[in-house]
Amino acid sequence: MLEILLSYLLGSLNGSLLLGRLSGVDIRTQGSRNAGGTNALRTQGPVFAFGVILIDVLKAWLAVRILPDLVETLGLNLGWVSPWSGRWLPVSCGFAAVIGHIYPVFHGFRGGKGVATLLGVLFALSPFLLFTLIAVWLLMMMIFGFVSLGSIVASISLPFLILFGWRAGLVLDANLVPWFIFSLACALLVCWTHRSNLLRIREGTEPRAQRLWLLGRLLK
Repeated sequence: MLEILLSYLLGSLNGSLLLGRLSGVDIRTQGSRNAGGTNALRTQGPVFAFGVILIDVLKAWLAVRILPDLVETLGLNLGWVSPWSGRWLPVSCGFAAVIGHIYPVFHGFRGGKGVATLLGVLFALSPFLLFTLIAVWLLMMMIFGFVSLGSIVASISLPFLILFGWRAGLVLDANLVPWFIFSLACALLVCWTHRSNLLRIREGTEPRAQRLWLLGRLLK
C-alpha cells in the first residue's frame, strides 16, 4: 500500500507545472488551460514541451520499475505484505501515478490529462504495448489531425491490444487480468479527461496538428 501512495505522490509532480514555476509561467492560465504536453507545446514551445513530457514519462517509469523495489529494499513496508503485491503491484503503482498526474496534491488537484504518464507506465511494463499504442495514435493523427482524438482512440484500443498480445505470446499470461483491468480503467480515465476536447471537436473549434494531419494535406 505504501508503494501505491508514494506512486501517487510521484505522479503529482507535474512536469509542466514544475518547469512553469522555474520560468514563472502557469500554463493552466494559457491556451487550453491544461497542464499537459500538448498545451505546453502550443504555448511555450518545443523545448519546454519536451521537458514536460520527459518528466511525466520518467516519473511513471520510476513508479513502476524502481519504487516498489526501493520500498522493499529499504524495509519501508515494515515487513507487511500488501494485498496488492505480486502481479497487481506494478499496474497499481502505474495507475496511482496516472491519478497523481491528473489530480496532483501538490498543485491543487489540477493537473494534466494523463496520456504521457500512461505512456511512461507502458514503457516500464511492456515495450510492445507502448509502441503499438503510439502507432495507433500516429495513425489517428494522420487521418484526423486531432491530438485529443488520437489519445482517446489509442487508450480505448489498449485493452484490445493487451488481449491480442496475450494470445500472440507478447504479453505474459500471468499478468493478463491485472493488465486488462488497468487498461480499462485508463481508457475510461483518458476519455473522461478529454471530454471537453470531444465537445470542441463536435463544435468544430478543436485545433488540429497540421504537421501530422497527412490526410488534410493530401485533400488540399
